[in-house]
Amino acid sequence: MANDAQELPLFNRLVYASGSFGGNVIGRSKDLWLIYFYAPPGDADIEKRVPILVLGALFTAARLIEALDDPLIGWWSDRTRSRWGRRIPFVVLATPFYAVFFVLLWTPPIGGESMVNALYFFLMLEAFHLFSTLSGGPFESLLPEIAVTSKGRVSVVTWQVFFGTVGAAVALVGSGIIRDAFGFQTMAISMAVMGMTSRYIALSGAWRHVRLDVEPAQVNPIEAIRSTFTNRPFLFFLPTFILFNMAISMMTAALPFWSGAVLLGDFPSDIAKVEAGNPATLQLFGLEFGVAEGTVVAVLMAAAIIVVLLCLPFVYRMSLRRGKAWVYSTAMLIGGVYLPFIAFMGFLPGIDTLLQAVFFVALMGLPMAAVFTFPNAIMADIIDYDELRTGMRREAIYYGTQATLEKIASALFPLILASLLVLGSTADNPLGIRLIGPVAGLSALLGFLAFRGYTLPDTVTADTVEVR
Repeated sequence: MANDAQELPLFNRLVYASGSFGGNVIGRSKDLWLIYFYAPPGDADIEKRVPILVLGALFTAARLIEALDDPLIGWWSDRTRSRWGRRIPFVVLATPFYAVFFVLLWTPPIGGESMVNALYFFLMLEAFHLFSTLSGGPFESLLPEIAVTSKGRVSVVTWQVFFGTVGAAVALVGSGIIRDAFGFQTMAISMAVMGMTSRYIALSGAWRHVRLDVEPAQVNPIEAIRSTFTNRPFLFFLPTFILFNMAISMMTAALPFWSGAVLLGDFPSDIAKVEAGNPATLQLFGLEFGVAEGTVVAVLMAAAIIVVLLCLPFVYRMSLRRGKAWVYSTAMLIGGVYLPFIAFMGFLPGIDTLLQAVFFVALMGLPMAAVFTFPNAIMADIIDYDELRTGMRREAIYYGTQATLEKIASALFPLILASLLVLGSTADNPLGIRLIGPVAGLSALLGFLAFRGYTLPDTVTADTVEVR
């Protein structure tokens, strides 16, 4: 049993957890800017490359196709035998390609709107997704075997959220500043180099602690995937993070549109005023600063990231007192109740629209801090339960199956977002942008309801659970 092994030292927990920095640097900058880069609104300072509805359809198709490789790569990883263990060879070999194809996403071959750009986008996105899975899936699957107690796992995932939040800060704040100063291609190269370096540093923290005594799982891929859906705790957990992450991804991708239409548009503001064709002027303490969408998005995301970091110590202590599942569930409920209110951002009378936005977006950090902390730790408990049921350690097939369902569901968010933006994404008609908050809130609330049937304790052994 994994729970009988020696706990991972604190230093190695920190180094391994630091890998979430690189994952968020690449992932969040992609979520934030990629739709805007290919299909900006009509008044943006860059040219449109792909029609917005075509782009939404391509995102959806790419996600659905790419989702099929996660369980197969997971099955492949679970049955691999090497002198480096089951996971490390995948991470070492795939990570450089993961970074390269991220950069290529931002180099469309033709200027202006073109179906050639649409085809290029689709192929580069598929390649990026493939190598992201080959590198990231086995890397995540290391957690249950190197951190073997509930407290150790909570420690790792809490630090993962800390480093991931720093990575998100670099992506969501820094990417906008780099974009405004140097352009999208320089931003992409910067994020890719940081992401690849971070992944290799993090791998060094786990390298000497991977289990080499685990027998490869001898089961065919169809049976491996099918058996995951007979694990009841997995079925109750599976929809929850999928739905919440879809809600946050939708809100994140909408911020550049929100910034241009609502915050820098023709709404009354004492802080930011826009003249046609010119950047806004931000006035603070008698000084004036020219700003564009990237800078405004950076300010908004910085507010949310600060709240996430401030909440992490409280989230960690509460999980030790009340358990991972209780904190996770409660935070998701808070998100479901709060996100619809973001529709009012910019409409409160007597308060500057930019200050309203900072406040509203900052409060998103409250549920994000807890919900993004615990999925990997909860998955590790589910995998321990699976070992009790089957006698096999099959970490990667569970992470792969989860990723498949996540990607199928997340394929809907660009299409939903594109459909909402068609309803209105300009200063004259921001209806579609306003509706994103209620739609995201409904998604988070459905996640909370799905988790009500989860019953595993924080420590899963033959003495603490009944195997069914």
